[in-house]
Amino acid sequence: MAELTHLDHNGHARMVDVGGKPDTTRTATATGRIAMAPAALAAIRSGNAPKGDVLAAARIAGIMAAKKTAELIPLCHPLALDSVTVDFVIEGDAVRATATASLTGKTGVEMEALTATSVALLTIYDMAKALDKGMVIENVRLLTKTGGKSGNWTAPE
Repeated sequence: MAELTHLDHNGHARMVDVGGKPDTTRTATATGRIAMAPAALAAIRSGNAPKGDVLAAARIAGIMAAKKTAELIPLCHPLALDSVTVDFVIEGDAVRATATASLTGKTGVEMEALTATSVALLTIYDMAKALDKGMVIENVRLLTKTGGKSGNWTAPE
């Protein structure tokens, strides 16, 4: 088994020292979906949900969450992100959220993309729960990452 980078020689949690690593351009894209009843989906699509424009609120929440990832996930480095995008596609019985984060820096942005996607989906739930409390958030996962020592990675299909 490979050495665990977030544990010191005594097995205690630590933040990885990235001070000596070179800056490289890094990106990560994550996706997930929230399945819901047809009426809730129709209200989101038309912009007529009781709390207002669900997708606009979810987009802003996702971007804000990416910027706050280090405050939410223990041992993540605070990052000066260059860009975060959050996009939505309506798929049959669900809304798919896809977030991409990028920067030039010493560590990757996978957690920022995953956090943006997750919080965007949670915001959709919050904004539409009056219409469907049984919504299901599912399949949140990393799709791609680029840059850094480990290079590029793409999720298997």
